[in-house]
Amino acid sequence: MTLSLYDASVPVFTQMLTALSHNLDKAAAYAEQRKFDPAALLGARLFPDMYPLTRQVQLASDNSKGPAARLAGVEAPRFADTETSFAELKDRVARTLDFLAGLDRNAFTGVEDRDIKWMTGGRERVMNGRAYLFSQALPNFFFHVTMAYGILRHNGLEVGKRDFLG
Repeated sequence: MTLSLYDASVPVFTQMLTALSHNLDKAAAYAEQRKFDPAALLGARLFPDMYPLTRQVQLASDNSKGPAARLAGVEAPRFADTETSFAELKDRVARTLDFLAGLDRNAFTGVEDRDIKWMTGGRERVMNGRAYLFSQALPNFFFHVTMAYGILRHNGLEVGKRDFLG
């Protein structure tokens, strides 16, 4: 049996975004329990030139719905990037999960060798579906999910590998 690009993408995005949503719940509870402003976590970053937690979650959303849509040949929903709370970030993740759940697995058939075009860094890129998923989409998605996890862990949230994986 061959591995379809649907199976290599949508379930992976779903698993990791579900885990991220759970970690956002834990982070909100942590801020409440410790009695500090949640904005401290939402604006936290691992290094000054890196994006804060809020942006990492937004980019994890974008780097799942965008690639999945490109591979399926459909339009991805656009979100405004205006989230300022854990509840708003969780809503964004939920909307992303809803979009992913609505994708037709048959739309991914034959995409391995089809050209995928996208804009990055102000220029258009093109590669076949297989190369796009494995060398661009998944690594970018995992980078932002990992950074979100790292920011939360660095700031004292007690999460481990099981929390990361879901």
